[in-house]
Amino acid sequence: MGREELIIQERLKKLQSLRNANIDPYPQIFEVKNYSQDIQEENHALKKGSKSKKKVIIAGRLMSIRDFGKIAFGVIRDRKGTIQIALQSGETPSEVQEFFKKYADSGDIFGVEGTIWRTERGELSVLVKKLTLLTKSLLPLPEKWHGLQDKEERYRKRYLDLIIDSNVKQVFLTREKIVNCVRSLLREKEFVEVETPVLQTLYGGASAAPFKTHLNALDMDLYLSISPELYLKRLVVGGIDRVFTICKNFRNEGIDYQHNPEFTMLEYYIAYKDYNFHIDFTEELFNRIRKDLKLGDSIEYRGTKISLKTPFKRITFRDLLLKESGIDINLSNDFNKLKKEIIDKKIPSVNISECKHYGALLDELYKRVARHKIIQPTFLTHYPVEMIALAKRNKEDSTKINSVQLIIDGAEVCKAYEELNDPLDQENRLKEQQNYLQEGDKSAMPLDEDFIMALKHGLPPTAGYGLGIDRLTMIFTGQESIRDVILFPFMRPEKTEVKK
Repeated sequence: MGREELIIQERLKKLQSLRNANIDPYPQIFEVKNYSQDIQEENHALKKGSKSKKKVIIAGRLMSIRDFGKIAFGVIRDRKGTIQIALQSGETPSEVQEFFKKYADSGDIFGVEGTIWRTERGELSVLVKKLTLLTKSLLPLPEKWHGLQDKEERYRKRYLDLIIDSNVKQVFLTREKIVNCVRSLLREKEFVEVETPVLQTLYGGASAAPFKTHLNALDMDLYLSISPELYLKRLVVGGIDRVFTICKNFRNEGIDYQHNPEFTMLEYYIAYKDYNFHIDFTEELFNRIRKDLKLGDSIEYRGTKISLKTPFKRITFRDLLLKESGIDINLSNDFNKLKKEIIDKKIPSVNISECKHYGALLDELYKRVARHKIIQPTFLTHYPVEMIALAKRNKEDSTKINSVQLIIDGAEVCKAYEELNDPLDQENRLKEQQNYLQEGDKSAMPLDEDFIMALKHGLPPTAGYGLGIDRLTMIFTGQESIRDVILFPFMRPEKTEVKK
């Protein structure tokens, strides 16, 4: 029998012993009055060796135990941090000491009542007067100094990751602050928050392959949402002219440090504004997040110093490709011309054979030779019209759209544009997309006739915006993988041995 199995057997014996003694190892309620961080702050001036008569009542997980006979120490972790507890002969009732020594294990959850004491070594502690076992832990925690070193194990057992590493918990608390910043700024601007369907009879709103499922009740196939866009624009048609949602999207594509099949997006739509509103909103949002997180003018991200000073740089899509590939898309303005240019310039990283049309080839070229070279926050503007089927054409140059995208360290953080509200143009472009889909382009969109009908009733001039919450959190918390900012990222199932 291995060491862990012996520990588990010992804990099971303690559990049975507790029950034999009519002690409930899993009671229902405990009234918590105090928290570790608050106690630390309120007693910061208490001198070494001094005691306070103020009573505190805390609860949390016992992270470690040190028993020196007449005195024993433990570390309790609650939702605000950690604090030491001390059980000392002459101060702690003998029956409480005996109970602790007999039954306590690291990982157990205790309620603790006591007074404050700063030890001679300067450690603020709760001098235990009363102890209540709230949950008996049957499995040992990972070893203190080793913890969960395997990243795959950390993601699979996020609960242990959060218990062992307080920095992990801080990432997700920061994520909540970021989401709150987003919501508060939108509400200040009088946006209305809504929900849109996850299960859809027809997907759309983005260039992405969907997940397919089946509804047994009606014996019909459905899709998981790749974007809430078409539903939100229907609401603008209906008169909710400032609308947003923070939702999960599902895209059946690759998995890497920037991509998870299930991810969180903010999308908003605002009537009577153009793409410049998106630029202003993004810069205002970044400044607000910086302030709320108490950050300076720059942050460290993936080994690079990223400036957060606004205004951010701007460059057009055409100028970026010209700079990085030497190809002028104003001249190479169809599929065959662009394909010839790429071959003539011997750009080997572009996978031409996978691209079915001009927009797809443009996107492939951009992602292979240009996007990764943008490190500092930069707004990339005016995509070619073939790249986004739902965006409005630029009045001065109808081959371009009024789009804007924020790029940081080679990653797309947000994408936004003026919405196409000409129903006939939109119908033609979605029919073109449907043709691409039928020809094998899995990222193309089907024709949504009800959406076209909504547009025919009249969509006012509208600007739409999509922001990746996960990528935004990665940047502001300095995490290198999207899996570090998603509590339960998608994981390949563990291989299990099939018993015969």
